[in-house]
Amino acid sequence: MAGLTPVETAAPDDEAVPRPTTTIPAPPADSDVPARPRTIGGTGEGEAFPVLAAAAAAVGFTALLFYQLAPLSGALGLVVVGYLSFLVFYTVLVAYENPGPAVRAKVASVIVPSLGFVLLAALILVVGYVLVRGWESLKHVNFVTQDMSFAGPLDPLTVGGIVHAAIGTLEQIAICLAITIPAGIICAVFLSEFPGTFSRFVRTIVEAMTALPSIVAGLFVYLSFILIWGHWAEAHLPERWQWLAPGKSGFAASLALSIMTLPIIVRAADVVLRLVPGHLREASYALGASHWRTVWRVVLPTARSGLATAVILGTARGIGETSPVLLTAGFATSVNLNPFSGPQVSLPLFTFDSVKSPEPSMVARGFGAGAALMLLVLLLFVLARVLGGRGPGNLSKRQLRRRMVASYRDARRFAERSRSRAVVPDSAPVPGGDSEERHV
Repeated sequence: MAGLTPVETAAPDDEAVPRPTTTIPAPPADSDVPARPRTIGGTGEGEAFPVLAAAAAAVGFTALLFYQLAPLSGALGLVVVGYLSFLVFYTVLVAYENPGPAVRAKVASVIVPSLGFVLLAALILVVGYVLVRGWESLKHVNFVTQDMSFAGPLDPLTVGGIVHAAIGTLEQIAICLAITIPAGIICAVFLSEFPGTFSRFVRTIVEAMTALPSIVAGLFVYLSFILIWGHWAEAHLPERWQWLAPGKSGFAASLALSIMTLPIIVRAADVVLRLVPGHLREASYALGASHWRTVWRVVLPTARSGLATAVILGTARGIGETSPVLLTAGFATSVNLNPFSGPQVSLPLFTFDSVKSPEPSMVARGFGAGAALMLLVLLLFVLARVLGGRGPGNLSKRQLRRRMVASYRDARRFAERSRSRAVVPDSAPVPGGDSEERHV
């Protein structure tokens, strides 16, 4: 009704619900020490004292245990017992002033950096030891320019080299990557973009193949490609097609390495592709792009750096294999540029064959080949990282400059288009004369 106005009603006083309040207790008046909040993690002012005290107690306890109380010896045991006793003493010290969660956090903050330091020290020790031992051979120019066709085990390091093994490694890993990179990325796209029963089955097989022993892959290629296919081709193919049955060769070794590398690339690439944000796909679909165009133009470019990492992991797995190469490529002492005919050696196989020799010169050649292999792997990793580019959204200075130039051109084109559309002719006749222009 038009004349009525709403009437506000209030609840009776006895039915009113009191509003809850929070009471903060005041500190004691007789206390002059300000309250210090407890921290779960981090390093405070007194963090150095527990560490130093626990380290001193651990050194004294370990020395007393090894040299006075127990008949223990060995540098490794001394370090392990000292580290464990340090953790025990540090836990006891921090437990006096901190609650349980803070004690666990502080102990974890000590364990994690120490284990990281141990891993870094082990890596530096291994790499440094190989480089130092291999420098005795790498300092000779002939070591990287000659092969072992005219050198024997008793010859000095000034004769012979590893050029034949380096060429074999490069050819074998190049053929392996030419097979595994397209196949691995296509399989990863299938697993991430087309989920279903069959894709789950394929993912299970891929995960199982990541733990496949390398000797099994070598035996499979030796049985199927060298024995069965080779004997059938020799018996049924004409003479001009006998090159299709090469026997032991670098190509057979590449097939074995592909079996080892493919599941690594597929598994890592699948994880990377599934990490691509879904709103990028939705935006592409909203603009009218098809599924395959979205994968090609949006998903793969976004995951390019991650796919490069997947290729690096697969290369690291395949480039250091020895037993598949020994079974499928044999051993050679001269350069073989044709990977489809004749035996071919690789750097890991040459290293394995050299270090088991009793001659010091051959052992030095083996360490030199191992050092050259590490440098070659480092070079391939840097090349893959450069080709892989930066992560999504991280642009270099050159890319930012190109984006700015393109934005300036687009802005100028839009301005010219707006000026051209500022005056639009009117097709309707104007009463009393000709048509005139209508200004918008």
